[in-house]
Amino acid sequence: MFRSTAIAATLAAPLAAAAQDLPTSPYLPLAAAVEAAEAARAACADEGHNASVAIVARDGATKVLLKADMSGPHTGPSATGKAFTAASLGRDTAGLAEFIAGNPQNNGLRDMDPRLVVQAGGLPIRIGGALVGGIGVGGAPSGATDAECARSGLDAIGAE
Repeated sequence: MFRSTAIAATLAAPLAAAAQDLPTSPYLPLAAAVEAAEAARAACADEGHNASVAIVARDGATKVLLKADMSGPHTGPSATGKAFTAASLGRDTAGLAEFIAGNPQNNGLRDMDPRLVVQAGGLPIRIGGALVGGIGVGGAPSGATDAECARSGLDAIGAE
């Protein structure tokens, strides 16, 4: 019995060492994503806007999509695209739009992925300096208002 245990431990030791070397990375927990999305939706609702809010993970996968009652049919895809853009490029979508407008040679950025939406209302989600996702809002009367609602979502979870 002792001999079998010793052999098993010897064989497993390299696996334990290898497991310790695996990379780790921060991520956005679902509970935080839901909290941020609801806070952003509520901020828009408080202003009288029927907006949709999307949260995507760092890899661009949608974690949460809240579509307000009576919101337009375009608001869900718009919010998701803005969130995807903010997460994939790591910057706010209003700043990206300004960057492209001021540098026509970068106009190709708009076409690099069909999921990108280069309009104000998308913000990257950073926690502890790490990019963990993106939030996008669509449906308020302006991109600036969409961005304000998104900022409320980030503030609710203490994100940068």
